[in-house]
Amino acid sequence: MTIFRRSEFIIAAILLVAMIFIGLINPAFWSLDNMFGLLRSNVIIGIMALGVLVVMISGGIDVSFTAFAVAAMYLTVKGMLYFGYEGVLVPFIAATLIGLVLGAFNAFFIHTFRMIPLIVTLGTGSVVRGLLLGLVGTSIINIDKMPPELINFAKVNLVNSTSATGTNFGLTAMILIYLGLALVTHLFLRYTMIGRSIFAYGGAPEAAKRVGFDTRKTLFFVYCFAGALAGFAGLLQGSMIWQANPRDFAGFELDVIAAVVLGGASIFGGRGSVAGTLLGVFMLVMVKNSLIIMKVDTTWQRVVVGLIIVGATALTAWRDRKKLV
Repeated sequence: MTIFRRSEFIIAAILLVAMIFIGLINPAFWSLDNMFGLLRSNVIIGIMALGVLVVMISGGIDVSFTAFAVAAMYLTVKGMLYFGYEGVLVPFIAATLIGLVLGAFNAFFIHTFRMIPLIVTLGTGSVVRGLLLGLVGTSIINIDKMPPELINFAKVNLVNSTSATGTNFGLTAMILIYLGLALVTHLFLRYTMIGRSIFAYGGAPEAAKRVGFDTRKTLFFVYCFAGALAGFAGLLQGSMIWQANPRDFAGFELDVIAAVVLGGASIFGGRGSVAGTLLGVFMLVMVKNSLIIMKVDTTWQRVVVGLIIVGATALTAWRDRKKLV
């Protein structure tokens, strides 16, 4: 297959055309502060999308990751305030472990009881959100109470500049964390046995089992990985927006899944790439950003995202059927 026929190339070409078109309609799209804002908006949705990508390649689906993200974020910030902890490394490790453990519950139910992933993740997501709000609290931790270490961590910029109106803006260093996690995900998917087992399991679970892959290990890795990234992204979101809201990420599942599907991942499993997901995330964020610039109502933005999911899913389903013919 030549590079021109690869889905990543097609997505990149469509993205470039869309950017040119949007830029012609509204030249403000190409302003440096808007570009930096776009890249910043890629970080959280992109990190979560990497986890969802791995789950989808395995033939599964996960809609609980947003609940895991908000639980990890809120519990970690509460813990930092309770113990008076100053630092960022331990909190991020703790948030990641919380997400990992919650992801393990998904894997346990799916593997042990042969349950449908969508049903399991709907249930666990609902349970986690309910327990968080019912047992931990519903109050928002605002900037005046947020641990200053977390805020300062997310304030770091790679580049700083000033707009014509005198407003300061910059390119967040968090983009390096996002790209680093993307690279790690790409490497283990393409060059490790666990990565091969994920593709094999997504393509044909029984065949993967017969050739010697440990499907139990594969399932646990997939959902623990998605949960860990969700937990990490949750705390990073809190540090970037300077608050911890236990009701955050409501409806965010739609955006993340749309980005992954838009990036060429198959809903039937066995297909997907990190490069495609990065492009899908950027395209989705760009579309939503452009709608905001053009002052399109939020309700219609949801309509556009829904249409993107339906259209991208239809295209991937048609592509997969065509390859089977």
